[in-house]
Amino acid sequence: MTPPESTPPVEPRHDSAVEILYRPAALLSMRPKTRGTYTQHRNVVYAEACGAGLIMDVFYPLRNASGSAVVDVIGSGWMADRIALNEHIGLGAVDALCDRGLTVFAVSPGSVTLFTGLQMVHHVHAALRHIKHHGADYGIHPRRIGILGASAGGHLAAMAALTPQPGHPAARPPLRRWATDVAAVAVLFPPTDLVEYGGARFDQIQIEGFDPGRLLFRDGLDGKSEAEVLEKLTALSPARLPVATPPPFMIVQGKKDLIVPWKQAEKLAAALRRAGGLATVRYHETGGHPWPDIHKDIGDMACWLDERLGAVPA
Repeated sequence: MTPPESTPPVEPRHDSAVEILYRPAALLSMRPKTRGTYTQHRNVVYAEACGAGLIMDVFYPLRNASGSAVVDVIGSGWMADRIALNEHIGLGAVDALCDRGLTVFAVSPGSVTLFTGLQMVHHVHAALRHIKHHGADYGIHPRRIGILGASAGGHLAAMAALTPQPGHPAARPPLRRWATDVAAVAVLFPPTDLVEYGGARFDQIQIEGFDPGRLLFRDGLDGKSEAEVLEKLTALSPARLPVATPPPFMIVQGKKDLIVPWKQAEKLAAALRRAGGLATVRYHETGGHPWPDIHKDIGDMACWLDERLGAVPA
């Protein structure tokens, strides 16, 4: 049932004010550009990892809630915090989705300082199980869920979408009864092939302030064999995953991107098409990482997600 207009559904978790540690810039009042077409509930705990809560913010549309939802995977350089979330809000992603009646779950999957890439993918699966299990409380339909991400968040979104976990109807924990498949995927400039990343392996590239080895192994690359490293790189490459029936994808990529080589988008699209899936690719010829008018592409992605999710039977 669609929640009444202008009245967000009851939350299964309380909105909480929490202290943000170690990333002082996340405390700044950034006041991102927004039309305010939603109600925001902060710090909803969707899972626990190593004794710490994994959180998300939920954005309810103020008008015409459709029952469809989008999981927005937050992450910049595989760091998830309010700095990255404010960037998504400021670029208009939440407004564009809520304008169309979509409920948005801005999921923080953790950061590479604490978790490996595969662990963060598992956290996205946990978020999907939580959201589906509490679908009635959130006012959304479990089958009408899409996933969105940009850059590292796009990488994790694609990974989660292409490695859906089955549900187990007889499982004692009710959350485990839910599968983690999604109905549509929209990603902006995601890394997709870590084995061949612009002429080098991802573990060999140099990015200031980022250790790619920590994405692969909790303790980095020390003592790891070439075979072990290659196995992890392959397992974390959406374009190299063995996929049977992929959901439809929309991929947006800048041709002048100096961080994610533009051919990463084409590699993922080719892999999806080989598997019989639909891959819509839009290149921005002068786009970097990102570009000044990216809000237009985000608006198109929101429209595409709305159409795809709306076509899924309730």
